[in-house]
Amino acid sequence: MGDLIVQARWVVTGIQDRHTPVVIEDGAVLSRGGVVAAAGTLDEMKRLAPLASVRSYPDHVMLPGFVNSHHHVGLTPLQLGSPDHALELWFASRMPARRIDLYLDTLYSAFEMISSGITTVQHIHGWMQGGYDAVHGAASKVLGAYRDLGMRASYCYAVREQNRLVYEADEAFCERLPKPLGSDLLKYLKSQALPFEDFLTLFDQLTRENEGQRLTRIQLAPANLHWCTDEGLLALNEKSKAAGVPMHMHLLETAYQKEYAMRRTGKTAVRHLHDLGLLGPRMTLGHGVWLTEEDIDITADTGTCICHNCSSNFRLRSGIAPLNFFEKKGVTVGMGLDEAGINDDRDMLQEMRLALRVHRTPGMEDDVPTCPQVLRMATESGARTTAFGEQIGRLDPGRFFDAVLINWKTATYPFQDPDIPMLDAVIQRAKTSAVDAVYIDGELVYAEGRFTRIDRDQVLAEIAEILSRPRTPDEVARRDLGNAVFPHVKSFYDGYIREEEAKPFYGQSAMF
Repeated sequence: MGDLIVQARWVVTGIQDRHTPVVIEDGAVLSRGGVVAAAGTLDEMKRLAPLASVRSYPDHVMLPGFVNSHHHVGLTPLQLGSPDHALELWFASRMPARRIDLYLDTLYSAFEMISSGITTVQHIHGWMQGGYDAVHGAASKVLGAYRDLGMRASYCYAVREQNRLVYEADEAFCERLPKPLGSDLLKYLKSQALPFEDFLTLFDQLTRENEGQRLTRIQLAPANLHWCTDEGLLALNEKSKAAGVPMHMHLLETAYQKEYAMRRTGKTAVRHLHDLGLLGPRMTLGHGVWLTEEDIDITADTGTCICHNCSSNFRLRSGIAPLNFFEKKGVTVGMGLDEAGINDDRDMLQEMRLALRVHRTPGMEDDVPTCPQVLRMATESGARTTAFGEQIGRLDPGRFFDAVLINWKTATYPFQDPDIPMLDAVIQRAKTSAVDAVYIDGELVYAEGRFTRIDRDQVLAEIAEILSRPRTPDEVARRDLGNAVFPHVKSFYDGYIREEEAKPFYGQSAMF
């Protein structure tokens, strides 16, 4: 891979603070071997590398590639038949989902991510049936899809030891169900179970197989407090420290999870994890909607990261995370699209605007999100939640050259007043139609609506053909099982939490 200079009208190398982007006008980035060697003016880069190839984007804004810090599947749950129920009901409604080859499934959402400027994804995998060999095979397909497309991925397989459907032991819940529903459900849940040691073996095997790969890395994921035992959490923490990899853990996504933690531990979930020694810069908490003020202080004091999943929280009625208070306390907050964004796709430009708007609390103080802040969430802060850390997220020397080029004219046509800062206009107005080029690891992987490595139309046609076939007997059986168990899941949560406990802490300083 030779020297490459990419020039743009504006180059945003990163964010200095929540109000200030670092911008080079008529700038350029020199990439050597897929790594940023320098950033400055075009003449400066040419003097540093006179033999480099030059690609010019004179009407464009170059931004660091976006990081989707929380992602699970390709085709969305809605596409596969699951409406946007509250999270705990949604688990049951997803049981009947059609099966699709995971290589194709991964490509489907990766196409959407890259075309909106996402260059790195935190892929949190799980819910597989069939034992260790099936899980390892599934993980290999996911990782292979990202490598073949040229996308960067931080992969983890979510550890679930218990409570796979509701917030109590599988056996206890199934025992109360009518016959044969209870035994059928228990058999289904057991088909997803792995011995705990297999989770550690899977991490070790995937890590070995990933050696020498530039685009993919392997990390760990205790799925959630209700899905893990304390013994499992401690073992994963030790593995994380020994291997030097981060962890990503769903936590306090809903009020029901807040109540579960109090019933199980007599304290908040965050306090419990802190007492176990799990919190710190290696840990990212996914969602974090129902943190208390003390929880946020603990998160900030320990350097623990949070991934904000704005669309998902809305769609599944989980609540609104206290983003303004996170920022006030200095918490590192990434941005994730989870299963899908507000428009049932993976559009990071749109997700940034959603986060920008949702947290505009009443009042006139400077405590609402800014455009540089949400870009930092979608780049540098998101990078810190992945196994790539400070090697991505900015266009600084020594970091991988992952960048998105946004066409200023397309984004702002027919007019944009110059008094509005350039970055503010881009964040608030650019759509995916303005994404003209995406570079990952110094390679142009997306240009003018087409992917350079894989034919998107062919992949989508293959998915359409597969899913046009009738349901298999297994799919029919799972649909019947999911429909039958759904009302029992709802009954389980009736009265689970008291009304006064269903009020989140938003950290709002001014309300009308």
